Amino acid sequence: MADHGRAADAGAALTAGAHLAAFFPEGVPEGVWLAEGPWAAPAFGPRRRAVGLLAAIGEDPVAAALARPAPAEAVAKAAALQPLWPEPIDPRLLAATRWADPFHERASTAEDGLALLALWRREVAANRGIAAFLGMAGWKQAAIAAAFAQDGPPAVFARDEAEALAVARERQGGIAVWATRAAPGLADRCRAAGVPLHWVEDGFLRSVGLGVDFIPSASLAVDPHVPHYDAGGSSGLERILAETEFTPALLARAAALRQAIVARGVTKYNLRRPAAPLPATPGRRRILVVGQVEDDASIRLGAGQVRTNLALLEAVRREEPEAFIVFRPHPDVETGYRRGYVPRRAALRLADAVAAGGDIGTLFAEVDALHAITSLAGFEALLRGLEVTAWGRPFYAGWGLTRDREAVPRRGRALPLDALVAGALILYPRYLDPVTMLPCGPELLLERLADPAGWAPASAARRAFLPWWRQQGWWLKQARRFGLWQR
Repeated sequence: MADHGRAADAGAALTAGAHLAAFFPEGVPEGVWLAEGPWAAPAFGPRRRAVGLLAAIGEDPVAAALARPAPAEAVAKAAALQPLWPEPIDPRLLAATRWADPFHERASTAEDGLALLALWRREVAANRGIAAFLGMAGWKQAAIAAAFAQDGPPAVFARDEAEALAVARERQGGIAVWATRAAPGLADRCRAAGVPLHWVEDGFLRSVGLGVDFIPSASLAVDPHVPHYDAGGSSGLERILAETEFTPALLARAAALRQAIVARGVTKYNLRRPAAPLPATPGRRRILVVGQVEDDASIRLGAGQVRTNLALLEAVRREEPEAFIVFRPHPDVETGYRRGYVPRRAALRLADAVAAGGDIGTLFAEVDALHAITSLAGFEALLRGLEVTAWGRPFYAGWGLTRDREAVPRRGRALPLDALVAGALILYPRYLDPVTMLPCGPELLLERLADPAGWAPASAARRAFLPWWRQQGWWLKQARRFGLWQR
């Protein structure tokens, strides 16, 4: 490879080897000059990958492309692709551009390339507005830094609220806070200081394991209003669902995404171990009752009269006295570290079976309906066509898709299922490719979830710590079982 990048710093844009070869499957010509031209990819911290490249032998490739007339097919293609791109598309440059997929290191299409670059531009622009992080646990910080990386000075991980506010004022930026670790009144103090506040939580397609086991999320919900589970306010997700005009193309994409999730058995945690099969129950309606972490913010801010796992079981048994009820404890509660433990004997006074352990996805195919307070499992069950009863006010209630036991203020618009999917899984969250650590779409994350071997392994220190952590969790669960510890 001779002279690369007189017209643009292609060396900074490309990784050597496989990614560059993706633009040139036939081999990189000698003396080629490369430029990204109008398709310049933004940098996310130290990570920058070209998506579209122009090439010419021994001359400026942009000037060379502009010197030639545009083929008629390029003019038509530019007009068709213009909705994907915020600036006018020159058909001469479009005709001369090669495209490559930075996630798979293979040739791509103009349509996919422009859609990805538009996504990257939106995310890097949003990231420039974040000056400080607050409440981010140490084990999450590397993933958070990558998810919010941008082409300027990185945001600071503040030690406390005072430092976060000082940095935000100095840089004229905002604060991104882990929602469940925000101090009471933080939103009011930020508003008084004129500092934008962004609430950060795990997204709905999370990872290949539990956060309680220190596995960071590959998707994040970043909300400038209130967290999505705060039913007392209008979150960004609620506004998307209430106000978006869902186009046929977006609904078709959502339908394909939903079908892929169901076909691959994807859930939030993807624990990989199937749950034990349920016994045969001929003639009885089968109901899955999903337990939650009882001091979780989604319960505190989204539950109604039913606020505990035992109360949920009692309510479902009253409503469905003849049903075969299966209680599913929350996997974080099962570790011993989170509140909401129901002793097996107490659960079996109301339920017919307790399905602890394994991935919840295998249970969806064995039941007729699901009851939850605010659990994301209710959304996952909707994707699979199950009847869902919500005893609280989760984000997926109030749109005509669930049986709601609590009034959901501000909602009421009837949505098709794929509009809910489009809002919750395409328009609202951010996704980070765990392999390249670059922003991506939900379709790529689904692919990565199917191959956990491609994810970065946990550090040696974390792997050494986990056995002790899990053993301590077992003892904590025994303490809860015998009423010795309820925190």
